[in-house]
Amino acid sequence: MLVHAAPDDDHARIAAETFRMLSDATRVKILWALFQGESSVNALAELVGAAPTAVSQHLSKLRLAGLVDSRREGTFAYYSATDAHVNRLLAEALSHAEHITGTATA
Repeated sequence: MLVHAAPDDDHARIAAETFRMLSDATRVKILWALFQGESSVNALAELVGAAPTAVSQHLSKLRLAGLVDSRREGTFAYYSATDAHVNRLLAEALSHAEHITGTATA
């Protein structure tokens, strides 16, 4: 698990930045969709119920943070999630949300 007993400044900053990227509900939905598989901006926009321009802006932030990657195929860009640690973190946060709302099954 953790190597250090307490986080140093650099590790604390990186963790805080990750939480900052996850602090937006649309980004949470986008990342969750991308952990299910690669997708285009338009497909993600439909999945998360947001305008393609808004999804594109969120993807840009997530890409700069290193949480998503992109590849070009002709004129289309396809995005994928890159970090298994963030996948586990997101799954835990969503499980927590289900428990708080009473929709969790276990």
